[in-house]
Amino acid sequence: MRAAATSSFGPPETLRLNEVAEPLVGTGQVRVQVRVAGVQPVDCKVRAGATPFARSVTFPLIPGNEFAGVVDSVGEGVTEFSAGDEVLGFGLFGCYAEYVVVPADQIVSRPPSMPWEVAGGFPGNGQGAHMALREMRVCPGDTVLINAAAGALGTFAVQLARAWGAEKVIGTASEANHDYLRALGAVPVTYGEGLAQRIRALVPEGVDAALDAAGEEALRASVEVTKDKGRVVTMVSFAAAQELGLRDWSATRSAARLTELVKLYEEGALTLHIRAAYPLERAAEAHRDVGSGHGRGKVVITVG
Repeated sequence: MRAAATSSFGPPETLRLNEVAEPLVGTGQVRVQVRVAGVQPVDCKVRAGATPFARSVTFPLIPGNEFAGVVDSVGEGVTEFSAGDEVLGFGLFGCYAEYVVVPADQIVSRPPSMPWEVAGGFPGNGQGAHMALREMRVCPGDTVLINAAAGALGTFAVQLARAWGAEKVIGTASEANHDYLRALGAVPVTYGEGLAQRIRALVPEGVDAALDAAGEEALRASVEVTKDKGRVVTMVSFAAAQELGLRDWSATRSAARLTELVKLYEEGALTLHIRAAYPLERAAEAHRDVGSGHGRGKVVITVG
């Protein structure tokens, strides 16, 4: 089968189209013919060898941990899915390929109303935002700060906070993305130096909970303006979080979590803007795009 893979850690150019052996389905597993794979910042970090996840890598490495496609075959003991079912799901590596094998409890059915490109970019950042906001204990009436709100994770986080009853969501982004944030239901604020002061101007009493998906500067500002630093969560600045005395946290992806997100999509409470879709042979370009750290919404790779 065709796959975008790398034989060593390095820049995006190390990611090339390869012919590799098709994965075989085992007991309790499903094999999915991939239509679309999502691209996340963590994919770029793994490819570069710049994350602890990279320690478990074997080469050639096929990145990607979210996908949408059609079930190709099912292993012994799988009764809830059959060949031909349209699904979206998640795994650890291997999704930038024509076929991926995952446990059957890591996929859910794709609703007919969800375009393939959206489905492929839904399971990763959607669940990341869900886990973070649960850790932040977002609840009705809260004022919530989302840093890097125009990106894929931020897009989900803004909408989830609103769906869970947050009274006000403040989102940081470049001015070019302010109208986008307003459309999602957030009050936009420009990131960068002086961020804490700009947030205080909007909410002098501070915010109830904050999510950092931007970096150390945003995390420090978040701690400064949040009433209880126990409700500040970072997705990227772990060393700074430890220095600031933020508690460690962890959560796991699950079909139940993904099912909840899909239901919110069907109800119209969640949308996902696809800013670019690259064919499999241009996976390196997709990584350059995501690695730039700019742009709104989601980048995906089309496979089938």
